[in-house]
Amino acid sequence: MDRNLVMNLARVTEAAALNSAKFLGRGDKNAADQAAVDSMRRMFDTVDINGTVVIGEGEIDEAPMLYIGEQIGSGNDQALRVDIAVDPLDGTNAIAKGLPDAISVVAVAPEGNLLHAPDMYMQKLAVGPKAKGLVSIERPLEENLKILTKALDKDISDITVVMLDRERHMEYAERVRKMGSRIRFISDGDVLGAIISCFNHVAGDMLIGIGGAPEGVLAAAALKCLGGQMEGILIPRNNEEAIRCKKMGVECNHIYTIDDMVKGNEVAFAATGVSHGELLEGVNYIQKDVATTETLVLRAETGTVRFIKATHYLNKKPEYAK
Repeated sequence: MDRNLVMNLARVTEAAALNSAKFLGRGDKNAADQAAVDSMRRMFDTVDINGTVVIGEGEIDEAPMLYIGEQIGSGNDQALRVDIAVDPLDGTNAIAKGLPDAISVVAVAPEGNLLHAPDMYMQKLAVGPKAKGLVSIERPLEENLKILTKALDKDISDITVVMLDRERHMEYAERVRKMGSRIRFISDGDVLGAIISCFNHVAGDMLIGIGGAPEGVLAAAALKCLGGQMEGILIPRNNEEAIRCKKMGVECNHIYTIDDMVKGNEVAFAATGVSHGELLEGVNYIQKDVATTETLVLRAETGTVRFIKATHYLNKKPEYAK
């Protein structure tokens, strides 16, 4: 994966974050999401690639920009052909309510290397490098927790399990509590919930539960770069979703490993904080036309982990300020 392209991904997520962050706490998640989509689309138009959106904002009739199948990038037929996975604003409810940990996310890999996951539910398991290959989505939760204690050299009471704060996860929560482990509930955005399993300074050793399949592929891209483990099972809620899986060439109730979701090592990932969180600082408008961002940039080929703190003079960046 070209190094210049990897760094350009940071510019893409920065643009989406800078404009969607203006809606922090204003109660309008749709406006925030649209601001992120529009900004990300404009910035992609400056990147020399021939890209296809495989994880996006929905189908062509559902999303005016960044829809699945959309061709983006400024490159000609000779430009690098890539698959693109985007979530311009992962955590729309968090932004609307003024809550932490909303991010703007993008992943890029060579054409054909990202799973074309339908917009449906996925059961997920994610852990960091120390537990890679030891836990399994097929094992009981209790067994995975015991394995984690050995892999991470922690007491069971020190293990932190991350899950979306949803009614469907209350059974998981009770089982975790019975084992004596801690729980970190997140309101939105399980992409970040998976990523933090790879960072010691943030509380979160394992992500479990059911969330969006597109977010699962984005998380898998990040964990591929970080050396973690991700597994997912597509869960159709009805016959219509099962038929859609078949049309897209993916299998329901099949365990997708990280290598199934993200093939090879030529993958790059970027995430910019929109609202403040433990891993990434959110956008801070420090004065008129001046704002700061923090972005995580990952590259699987080299394993490089970059945290980029930037100060943006928006009056000099018309493509950011529209």
